[in-house]
Amino acid sequence: MTRREFLFASGAAVIPALAAGCIGSRKWDRTAYRKPARSRVAVLPAGSYDRPLADVVRRGIELFGPRVSGKTIVLKPNLVEYDPAGVINTHPAVIAAAIEAFRYLDAREVVVAEGPGHRRDTEYLLTASGFHPIFREYSVRYVDLNYDDVRATALRSRFTGLRSLYLPETILRADLLVSMPKLKTHHWAGVTLSLKNMFGVVPGAVYGWPKNVLHWAGINESILDVNSSLSMPQFAIVDGIVGMEGNGPIQGDPRFCGVLVFGDDLAAVDATAARLMGIEPPRITYLRIADEFLGNVATERIVQIGEPVEQYRQDFRVLEPFQRLRLLMG
Repeated sequence: MTRREFLFASGAAVIPALAAGCIGSRKWDRTAYRKPARSRVAVLPAGSYDRPLADVVRRGIELFGPRVSGKTIVLKPNLVEYDPAGVINTHPAVIAAAIEAFRYLDAREVVVAEGPGHRRDTEYLLTASGFHPIFREYSVRYVDLNYDDVRATALRSRFTGLRSLYLPETILRADLLVSMPKLKTHHWAGVTLSLKNMFGVVPGAVYGWPKNVLHWAGINESILDVNSSLSMPQFAIVDGIVGMEGNGPIQGDPRFCGVLVFGDDLAAVDATAARLMGIEPPRITYLRIADEFLGNVATERIVQIGEPVEQYRQDFRVLEPFQRLRLLMG
């Protein structure tokens, strides 16, 4: 299919989304989801990007025992924009540690893949953000998801009103897809973590910059539909060594937290990461709804197998409209 046909199809698909009504009026296929009764999440200390991280990452992965040997692992970092004074992106040291850890665990191939939402000059972004030296050192393949081959994929929930999305073949062929976000607040969604990070799998060459179709269809709605439709096994490694507070995901300020967060239930990982920031997960629209079918958000359904959240919990600054998200600090 030509790019013109892609653009026509994706533009036409937005029309029902704009008329779909409020988020609560839409459903998902209740037979398609069987979320676990309990989910495990690990918070592991990691005090600096300058210290070796591969052992920490390997320990975090091994706590969950995903099938890695002989598999293709796709690491999906958060690579949005570059600011020399900012902490916008997943740190290259965490990506390097994940490459080492998955190779140690006998992965057949480790691929790094992202579809940056702001800059079209990906080479500049990779170089300025320090990713290129990592790719050279580890001889790892990088795929720009904005321009990857795509396949029409039916959506398994109907929050946006979209019926399908063209998704990159690199993502659809992954044996394990690893979301590797930065621990950040977000000026529209409240927080941006492993679920929101999946915006980057939607190709800009089809849907525009910065993922225009998803923004028109609704950010909360799109987070739910994109994640419900990624059927391959998934895992999350959240870079919380230095996070971002305030006007995230780009213009916020650094906030040291000193942890990496791991888990195979992305909703539970994000709920735990939100609590680390002093934010009550059910007050985040997409996490409250994700708790109904995608994964576990309620504290009593999440088993902490690493360090206690309370030990590292901080009061991340949020913008004034999001003060309601505050977790009562004890």
